[in-house]
Parts: sequence; C-alpha cells; structure tokens
Amino acid sequence: MLYKALLYEIVFNRNEAFNKVNGGYFLMDSMNINFEIFSNLINSSIQIFVSYAGQVLGATLILILGFYFAGKLSKIARKNLNRFKKIDPLIVPIIGNIIRYGIIIITIIAVLGQFGVQTTSIIAVLGAAGLAIGLALQGTLSNVAAGVMLLLLRPFNTSDWVETGNISGTIKEVGLFTTIIDTFDNVYVSIPNSSIWNSTIINHSHYETRRIDVDIGIHYDTNLDLASKTLLKLAEDERVLNKPREPQFLVMKYDDSAIVVRLRLYSHTRDWYALYTDLMRKLKPALDNAGIEIPYPHRVINSKNLV
Repeated sequence: MLYKALLYEIVFNRNEAFNKVNGGYFLMDSMNINFEIFSNLINSSIQIFVSYAGQVLGATLILILGFYFAGKLSKIARKNLNRFKKIDPLIVPIIGNIIRYGIIIITIIAVLGQFGVQTTSIIAVLGAAGLAIGLALQGTLSNVAAGVMLLLLRPFNTSDWVETGNISGTIKEVGLFTTIIDTFDNVYVSIPNSSIWNSTIINHSHYETRRIDVDIGIHYDTNLDLASKTLLKLAEDERVLNKPREPQFLVMKYDDSAIVVRLRLYSHTRDWYALYTDLMRKLKPALDNAGIEIPYPHRVINSKNLV
C-alpha cells in the first residue's frame, strides 16, 4: 500500500509539473503574439506618418501662405488702384474682394491636390456645391447681382450724398454684398445691395450745380419791388452762380394772409447746404431792416355778454 501511494504521488506531481510547464509556454506564446501585433501597429503608424507627413506639412504651409497673400495682395491692389484717377474708386473694393477670394479658391484647390484629389473631381464638386449654395442663398446672391448692376449703371460714386429708403449720407464703399454709407451724424450704416437697387435712389451730388429755392410769406401791404431788391441783395454772395441762370425774385402765390415770394439761385453742389442755411439765417433780419412784415395767422375772438 505504501508503495502504491508513493507511486501515485510521483505520477501526480509529474503531471502537475508538466501542466505548469505547458501553461508557461502557452502564456509566453500569447505574450509573443500580442507583442508582435503591437509592434506591427506601431510600424504601420510610423510608415503612414512618414508617407503623409510631407503632404500634411505641405498642405498646411500652402494654406497659411495662401490666406496670408490673399489678404496682403487685396490690400496692395486697393492701395495702388486708388492712385489711378482713371479708375473709379467705387469699383476698387470689388476688385480687391475678387483678388482675395480668387486666391483663397486657388489655395484650397492646391491643398486638396496635395492629397491626390484630381482637379476634375474638384471642379465637379465645386460646381455641385455652387449650385446647392446658390439655391440656398438666393437672397445673398441677389445682393451680388445688385452690386454688379450698381457698378455697371453707376447711379452714384464714392463720397456722393445720396438718399435711399430712410437713409441719407455719403457713399463710402460698394462691396459684393453690402453698400457702406456714412451718415451726417457720423453713423456707420451697412445696407444690402438688393435693398438699394430695389428702392429709389436720390443722388444730391450727381450734378455739379444745384438750385436753391427760399420761400417766404410777406404782408399784402408790402411793395413787391422793395421785397425783390431786399431778397436779391441776399444773393450777393461769392458762392452764388450766374449760370445756368442768374438769381431770380418770383411771386409764387397769394395765400389768405400773405404773398408767398421766392428767391431762386444756383450754387455749386459742394456749397449748397452751407449757402442754404446761411440764407435762411439772414432772411428775417434782412426783411426786418427793410420794414417788411412777415405775417402769421391771427385769431379774433368776439364775446358777447349775455344776461
């Protein structure tokens, strides 16, 4: 019995030792497999990085330089074009924007070309994208079309005094999408081009000369020759022009309590506003000095003492 027990113990211990050894080999095999996969993954990543690193760096460099030169060349073009008197200042911002966006589009195409994208595919994608964007942004594109029409027909130029809608001021810039107007109280106003194109445009600066009409009511007892002499004396100003017509004294109408007379004269457009306000300021003192009464409505109240 003791012999059998010892034999069993030896056999059992041998099998257990064998199983432990086999388990160790299996564990080592598993570790070798995992290490091999991890090593292959690292090698593949390094190969991909080495293969595309140049393309990524090149694309990044092209993108940075493209956007930089787009803004820089646009500013240079605007600055140099403003020096030529034959070029209308109104179209200078448009040319600057075209240069900027054109360089940006070329830059994007060059960046995509770095990754092997075919030019024909880019053009097809841009065409499809342009169609989709055009349908989605009809209102925005109408501003572009309106801006082109404003540049072609040119109802105003830079620095012109215009009124459109309820906005009055001087034109600063006409862009692809909006027109910039500086109001007389120094407020920056940006108006969509389509809003200007679809509304009435009043350009006060279109002609070199403008007419000024100053109306005033005088008493019925006033000598019209005296009134004419008094008002025409106000027109003795160096800013008043004799062309296209000399200053005039006109009788406009006979109201219930006054004779409405008018002083009509012409001046350069640049002097119009200042001259008009000066005439309005000098008008009443001149009539007072000449003894001409400016009537105003009177109300007479009669009361009866009813007892």
